[in-house]
Amino acid sequence: MYNDKLSCFAQDNALDSVHCLVNAVNGPLWDWLVVILLGVGLFFTVTTGFVQLRLFRQSIREIRGSRQNPNDPHGITAFQAFVTGLASRVGTGNIAGVALAIAIGGPGAVLWMWVTAMIGMSSAFAESTLAQLFKVRDKKTGLFRGGPAYYIAHGLNQHWLSVLFSLSLIVCFGFVYNAIQANTIVQAVQSAANMTPADGVTEEVWDNYKYGIGAGLVILIAPIIFGGVKRVSKVAERVVPLMAIVYLLAAFYVMITNIGEIPRVISLIINDAFSSKAVQGGFFGGIFSQAMLYGIKRGLYSNEAGQGSAPNAAAAADVKHPASQGLIQMLGVFIDTMVVCSCTAFIILLSDLPTQGDLSGIQLTQAALETHIGSWAQQFLAVVLFMFAFTTIIGNYAYAETNIQYLHSNRFVLSIFRMAVLAFVYFGAVAKVPVVWDMGDLTMGVMAFINLIVILLLHKHVLLVLKDYGVKLRMGKEEPEFKLSEHPVLKRKIKSDIW
Repeated sequence: MYNDKLSCFAQDNALDSVHCLVNAVNGPLWDWLVVILLGVGLFFTVTTGFVQLRLFRQSIREIRGSRQNPNDPHGITAFQAFVTGLASRVGTGNIAGVALAIAIGGPGAVLWMWVTAMIGMSSAFAESTLAQLFKVRDKKTGLFRGGPAYYIAHGLNQHWLSVLFSLSLIVCFGFVYNAIQANTIVQAVQSAANMTPADGVTEEVWDNYKYGIGAGLVILIAPIIFGGVKRVSKVAERVVPLMAIVYLLAAFYVMITNIGEIPRVISLIINDAFSSKAVQGGFFGGIFSQAMLYGIKRGLYSNEAGQGSAPNAAAAADVKHPASQGLIQMLGVFIDTMVVCSCTAFIILLSDLPTQGDLSGIQLTQAALETHIGSWAQQFLAVVLFMFAFTTIIGNYAYAETNIQYLHSNRFVLSIFRMAVLAFVYFGAVAKVPVVWDMGDLTMGVMAFINLIVILLLHKHVLLVLKDYGVKLRMGKEEPEFKLSEHPVLKRKIKSDIW
């Protein structure tokens, strides 16, 4: 591996060298992360008594009841936190990420996305429950804030690790993930404008256009992150759910009109998932198939289960019991992968396009949808993706800014960070697809690695809170209320007066 890293410096240009180094680290990182991701998910699945199945109906009841008191001054409602987390999840990962997984890993990658989601639902429950348990009240605004940085610092008493996690989240969401969003927007525009190599347009000609698109994105985003987030977020809150519904309706139309082919596609997914196409190299290279590896990677990117991002939104909710928000965020993973990602997978696999041909990412989804509903699908999906990706950039920035404030509340530092975000948006727009997605895998892997180990170390707190919730449910309480005074061990660690 050392020789591989040295060879990276012999590449033709700096970007290729960076890409080579990223892949050299990604290999061993993801070898172990796949094991940890599945292992931690299985651990919480078993120790919580299959919470994702046992309390699935209760999670729906929690969302229905969480619409009350929307104007509570101490935080947002559980439903609003759920929508915020879902808005971050539902985006390019559901459309471009699924297509990329199928193009590289084959149809079987879809099954491993489902497996990741079902197992990851328990991890999502654990991390969001911990975020609620260790949340704090902002002294200036009175609002709640929290997330992995907080339960690492207070739950484990490891401030250095909370700083490391915050830095990894800032790089992942503030920089790399926003580059991915910008990259997907450019790819969608290229396909919708019929400017791909298949249309006879050379890469040199297209470069002039993508530089312009990148500059345009920077111009649109700059005033938002420098002060207009609240105003635009209100518009996005109304537009994005509408676009998601429209996309799902288009997917349902495709599945209904091809209902007879659904069993064949399901059989294809299952058979390919256990094929012998092994990943080359790495400690576990002969064990994990391409379908498994890329299904898990893209599944984690899409639903964020165990990654440590959604807990930042979950902590802001004002609920009576920490487990309530854990159940609600758990449901978000199900909707993201089992519903939205599945829709994209069926759109692609029900088409006549080869799943491992020249097309990849958003352009594969666009071409597949075009075979079902006509040429206008290119423009339709480009608009949908633009809205998803544009608002996700804003949401990603908000996550990252929260952690910037956790590390150092300084206007100069914040201004430098904002300019760096804009630079990565431009970089994502003009860079090649594999470079951006591979960098996303690296930063996501570091974040997930830290968070998964932490929630595993704090599992006793999760199980205690879940047990408290279950006991009060059996007592007939429709809205269980958590009282810290009933748990002396936790009371010594939690310094706030919230519970």
